[in-house]
Amino acid sequence: MVNDDWLTVNRENWDDRVRVHAGSAFYDLPGFRGGASPLRSFERAELGEVAGKRLLHLQCHMGQDTLSWGRLGAEVTGLDFSVKAVEQARALAADVGLADRARFVVSDVYEAETALAGERFDIVYTGLGALVWLPDLTRWAEIVAGLLREGGVLYLVEFHPVTDMLGEDGRTVDHDYFAEEPQREDHDRSYTDGPALEKTVSVQFFHPLGEIVSALTGAGLTIEFLHEHPFTLFRRFPVLEEREPGIFGFPPGHPRVPLMFSVLARR
Repeated sequence: MVNDDWLTVNRENWDDRVRVHAGSAFYDLPGFRGGASPLRSFERAELGEVAGKRLLHLQCHMGQDTLSWGRLGAEVTGLDFSVKAVEQARALAADVGLADRARFVVSDVYEAETALAGERFDIVYTGLGALVWLPDLTRWAEIVAGLLREGGVLYLVEFHPVTDMLGEDGRTVDHDYFAEEPQREDHDRSYTDGPALEKTVSVQFFHPLGEIVSALTGAGLTIEFLHEHPFTLFRRFPVLEEREPGIFGFPPGHPRVPLMFSVLARR
């Protein structure tokens, strides 16, 4: 694994993002408190019934996805390395009446087994935009396997790594799919609306699809499906069109590449 500077830099960046995200229309916390759910219909269909199951959400940020699974009946735990994100998630759980069956833990993913004192879960969920913040997927997959009970599943939904190859117009291949070096980014804006960031630097790590799948199988998990999706959840490239509310894809007749993928892997 690379040295721990990435962890300090990224934690500062994400602590700062909470201030911006909590007030953004993108995250729409008032709407969430009113009953809106950020979960996509395909996620609910692919994962199936969660009522009565113990679900761990790694890299949960402010907890909206975590709590949405809780609203569907799961007993949920969210884990995130940002103290400020976890504070916001705990407050949100209280606001929506889920504090009795939702808890949030401050921890880096690589320390999750220690932070959770050896607990095992029926489901480990990891949502969009998570893996790019992790340098070592072999270790990540081993930790996921260790957090699952026998027969438990990882459900991973992510942006497809092919999208990181594309240029800003979404029509050209401008970047190396197999790039191995960490990327230092410096942006004064998050991906949401809202004010500028004060902690602008982050470090990201890009992982080909084969690396992701091989890490999971190498940790002893069995892949039950790998689905590639021709849509994403925002207009990442100008060429994309909104096909239905919150779902964006290439226009009819345009050659398509996968924009997202989802994996179910069982211990």
